[in-house]
Amino acid sequence: MKRRCFTAAWAALLLALTCRPASAGGISVSARAAILIDGESGRALYALNADTRLPMASTTKIMTALLALERCRPDEIVTASENASGVPGTSIYLGAGEQLTLRDMLLGLMLRSGNDAAVAIAEHVSGDTERFASLMNARAASLGADARFVTPNGLDAPGHGATARAMALIAREALANEAFREIVSTQRVVIPWRDSEYSRVLVNKNRLLREYEGATGVKTGFTSAAGRCLVFSAERNGMELIGVVLNCGAWFEEARHLLDWGFENYSRAAALRAGSEAGAVPVKGGFEGSVRAVARDDLAAAVCAGDSWSVELLLADAVDAPVRQGARLGTARLIVNGEALAQTDLLAAADVEKLGMAAALSRVLAAWPWPDGAG
Repeated sequence: MKRRCFTAAWAALLLALTCRPASAGGISVSARAAILIDGESGRALYALNADTRLPMASTTKIMTALLALERCRPDEIVTASENASGVPGTSIYLGAGEQLTLRDMLLGLMLRSGNDAAVAIAEHVSGDTERFASLMNARAASLGADARFVTPNGLDAPGHGATARAMALIAREALANEAFREIVSTQRVVIPWRDSEYSRVLVNKNRLLREYEGATGVKTGFTSAAGRCLVFSAERNGMELIGVVLNCGAWFEEARHLLDWGFENYSRAAALRAGSEAGAVPVKGGFEGSVRAVARDDLAAAVCAGDSWSVELLLADAVDAPVRQGARLGTARLIVNGEALAQTDLLAAADVEKLGMAAALSRVLAAWPWPDGAG
């Protein structure tokens, strides 16, 4: 494999055009812990005690919803048990034996923050809340998120906690799920209510959806031990930022403060666009001597003035014919300030046939200037 690194003039120009000067005074946030990350690359743009594990209240439900959507269909019927019906705190007032689709349960979970819905979902997925907590912890570990889940709803429990960085990573993964994204961006919805003349009207507790331009999610939380907690996200000009504040009295104000700072000082820079050429790889025994390598996805990250960045290409020294379009030829990585922030596969842009008598004859016949009507 050949490693190539470039900081081409066009890349420097792109950086100059997309980045505004960083705020000289920085930013201060009145939370016990906080973080703001670039949703695309995961780059941390701001951090305050971001690796201190703290109780995180109902922001826990982000992981509950993610697991449910990964393991079940939204149209599955979820039945509330006596255990779910009796959960204290915020609820959607599920009756024992009441049935809703998983999607309606998730709306009750994420908009109304129903603790009863969390238990019903956990029992539907894995039989009981203890086994569901094990699934939550395993999923967090797979994301490299420093979190320990004891309950599916975030009610105070010994050992239940996560870092701000962990909650940002979990939210980033969840927002990659379109069904999750649709649910947490819903401001108001009506779902059924068994044995009642009324329907359940659910209004999202996340005020940012109504008050902040470009807000896309995610989840509020509060308990006496955790204080006010908020995981939030917003998108502008193609760049989505994800933030977390834990134990923060002015939770929505500080979220707006962090988002404003992020959008003012950072912009999305795409070093490679999906389908753009990044290089070429020699082909042994082919009709063509090389094949173009193109980016599978955008190679992009949030950057600011003063950042130093480059693109590193790791390409095969050569490949043997035949080569099929879409075959993996290597990797491109975006390096910012010496750190690899994003990467994408480099794929063959076209087929390359193997050089041989049958293939050569086929090509000659295809290119032969046959008279009209021949054949």
